[in-house]
Amino acid sequence: MSTIKSYIEKLLLANGVTITPDKSAFFDAFTSDEKVIEQFNVIQQNQTEMVKDYVLRNKINDIIHNHMQIPNGTVGKTYETIIDFEQLGWNELIHSEFIGLEECGLSFDSKNDTISGIPTTSGEYKIKFLFKVDGESENAPLNEKNINLIINADPKSLWKNVDSDTNDPYWKEDNVADFQPLGDKHIVVASKRGRSHANVGSFRDDDYAFKFYETTGWSVVAVADGAGSAKASRKGSQIACQEVINYFEKNLTTTLSSELDVLIVEHHKEANAAAEDSTELIASSDEITIETTKNKIGRFIYNHLGSCAKSAHNKLEEFALANDINSKELHTTLIFALFKKYEFGYIVMTFGVGDCPIGIINKDQTDFKLMNWLDVGEFGGGTRFITMPEIFTSDKFVTRFGFTAIDDFSYLMLMTDGIYDAKFVVESNLEKLEKWNEFITDLKGTNDDKCAVVFDANNSEIAHQLSQWMDFWSPGNHDDRTLAIIF
Repeated sequence: MSTIKSYIEKLLLANGVTITPDKSAFFDAFTSDEKVIEQFNVIQQNQTEMVKDYVLRNKINDIIHNHMQIPNGTVGKTYETIIDFEQLGWNELIHSEFIGLEECGLSFDSKNDTISGIPTTSGEYKIKFLFKVDGESENAPLNEKNINLIINADPKSLWKNVDSDTNDPYWKEDNVADFQPLGDKHIVVASKRGRSHANVGSFRDDDYAFKFYETTGWSVVAVADGAGSAKASRKGSQIACQEVINYFEKNLTTTLSSELDVLIVEHHKEANAAAEDSTELIASSDEITIETTKNKIGRFIYNHLGSCAKSAHNKLEEFALANDINSKELHTTLIFALFKKYEFGYIVMTFGVGDCPIGIINKDQTDFKLMNWLDVGEFGGGTRFITMPEIFTSDKFVTRFGFTAIDDFSYLMLMTDGIYDAKFVVESNLEKLEKWNEFITDLKGTNDDKCAVVFDANNSEIAHQLSQWMDFWSPGNHDDRTLAIIF
């Protein structure tokens, strides 16, 4: 039976009309009639159009109701995301645009299917996606889909910056920075109150001090991090740093320095002749039986850098007693480096207690040395402070000193954990040259803020640049930040 006969017979049957055998000839004549055939063709065409219309509308309905998520943005941070229509299964789009992006500082590039820009305001935005799919007429109105876009506030803007109390007896500047010659090198240093402190109007607990002693040619740099839990630690860090400067001012006399110079030059010659490691001078605390040049230098480091540390401790004890406070309220870490240039290169001697690292990088940045170990983790057993008397009686006291001889260095750095925690993350990274080079690259501008420090002795803006760089954002790291760089 032909298609037309089958269709009409089913249509008649659905309407209660049965084609009996005696009506067969009549039915054949009816289905052969030109008018009936024309009506059948119209029906077939309408059915085809109806199916096409259903398929088209179903595509549009799927796009409107299927989930489409656009990544969140952040105010002030460069935003770019590609809308992968193929992955969404929307392969037959012939037109696409977004309405409402401009309200938050973004725009859509239909050629690259990319939303980009720098969000200007935070909030939840209702974005309209207007589109057309293949098969729709040119004059058909655009279809509309609503999409949510969340722009988060700049995390920095959520922190308050409340001035500290200038009437406090231990008040000091919230943010300081300096740039000075230091012997034949230069030092740039900045110390900045952490966001956690600024948010509640508390004080900067970090501190630093430095000095070049013209009569002896030695330079010293000290950095300290007052304990956040100690009420007067801001004063403790200040006292400790200043006492380092005062100690060597009083005790590193020209006579003593000259004696040390002779030992260092002699040791350098001996070390070269013997091709031995000249960087490890202190093998044990006071059990030195053979008075070699090496041992004499080790004794100098142990006695004088150790006495400097003990002097800082005593100064803090005296201050606590004079002001009727517990010395624990002055808890502070302390690191310092004493260095001098000789004909053969530089000698650097260090001391450290607490969790603040000292690192030195050679001239071409192919090698480095971590000059101290940190009082963190299992080895250190937790943070230690220069205010703790047990520091000086511990058998680990002798390991708190560092010594190195180096032809020249590009950077000698002392920092508090506000820098180290954010930029090195874990202690083990301090042992990796690539991490120090990444840190230097970061300082020079390879960072999200494109904030750069230009290490040029003629750069009068360098202290300001370092202070600005220290505003970097690091989730969870909002402590005071102090960084001293000798270059």
